[in-house]
Amino acid sequence: MKLLTLGDIAEACGGEYIGEKSKLTTPVKSVVIDSRLVEEGSLFVAIKGERTDGHLYIEKAYESGAVCAISEQVISADNPYILVRSSEQAIKDIAEYYRSLFYNIEVVGITGSVGKTSTKEMIASVLSQEFVVHKTQGNFNNELGVPLTLLSMPEDTEVAVVEMGISDFGEMTRLSKMVRPTVCVLTNIGCCHLENLKDRDGVLKAKTEMFKYKEEDALIFVNGDDDKLSTIENVTARYGLDSSNDYYAENIENSGENSVSCTICFDNKRLDVTVPALGNYMVVNALGAAAVGKSLNMSDENIVKGIESYTTVGSRANLITTEIIKIIDDCYNANPTSVKAAVETLCNMKGGRKVAVLGDMKELGENELALHAEVGEHVSKCGVDVLVTVGDLAKSISDNAPGVEVHHFDTVEQANEELDAILHKDDIVLVKASHSMHFEKIVEFLKSV
Repeated sequence: MKLLTLGDIAEACGGEYIGEKSKLTTPVKSVVIDSRLVEEGSLFVAIKGERTDGHLYIEKAYESGAVCAISEQVISADNPYILVRSSEQAIKDIAEYYRSLFYNIEVVGITGSVGKTSTKEMIASVLSQEFVVHKTQGNFNNELGVPLTLLSMPEDTEVAVVEMGISDFGEMTRLSKMVRPTVCVLTNIGCCHLENLKDRDGVLKAKTEMFKYKEEDALIFVNGDDDKLSTIENVTARYGLDSSNDYYAENIENSGENSVSCTICFDNKRLDVTVPALGNYMVVNALGAAAVGKSLNMSDENIVKGIESYTTVGSRANLITTEIIKIIDDCYNANPTSVKAAVETLCNMKGGRKVAVLGDMKELGENELALHAEVGEHVSKCGVDVLVTVGDLAKSISDNAPGVEVHHFDTVEQANEELDAILHKDDIVLVKASHSMHFEKIVEFLKSV
């Protein structure tokens, strides 16, 4: 990381430095909130979490090589520490300061209801063909993950690709204040976190808080197929499947395996590309990456190379082929928008029966049953052959899927007991639900079928 001393850190977070003054010039080599990740030269930030209190691990952090700790409590230690009112606010303030040291780089901020991580990975894959890219690791996209992402930027970073996730109003404003995006990408506005955001208009309002701290001349790219995002004015470019967008796709063809081919169209150009992932929505992600790449003056050849170098992350539309069936492992998380898109991907696959194994979608607020029912109607409309639902809320999916063979179970364990009898050879099986439903257990079972 860039040079960051204990004195810089104390000043950035407004904390009280306690320790030998001669150590104020000590450089920090990394910033961590997990004592297990401490290395020689680390700054350990003690955070009070739901499960444990980081203050209990300050001594362990020093033993592992931490040069300093940030604490909300007065501690007895020979090593220096910085006393603050809020450790969480302190790490945000430090990240904001550290971001300001990178005054000549591009910072791509990515948000949306669905596809943030896959879009982040696609954009990073494209940009890395010509730039030194630093990107969000995993799903470190919240008010602790984003500062850790920024604070882990190497000194030679040319482009940072930062995923920004929220669940309430005000959060995106705080994230944007740290990130200061020079490029803003919005993937879509769906029905998620409605317990706080109420409806899609609320989601749009919360997501577009990103603009409050964007750089003055920041570029803005939005999915023009989304009815809410299409209302945003003064954008740099719109991307999507519809030909009215600045970047759009033709000749989309799903292979039946883990890829989809298409022709990316923009500025009277046509680029043939094969996206190594499932679903038309991955074509949309590729279009967004192409738009960002062109805005940074990348060559067409490297944009295509970057798209075709994309790799799927975790349980996100990951195709698993066994000797008996094919599994679309998309069980990382779910909301109505992402489930409908996944069902469309399933039904576009070539091969045997289309089987959807769907579970509860959480945090949908007072209209949760109606939103589950809409998914059931979509399942029927798309032509799914067999629907398996799990959970109290998911019962509304199966109750509203006419013409589909339906099986409902209360628990994952009950479903696993019956799935072997329900499935046939050559079936293509989509597995998707909110993360708390633990559908990874179903994926593991199906891999053994």
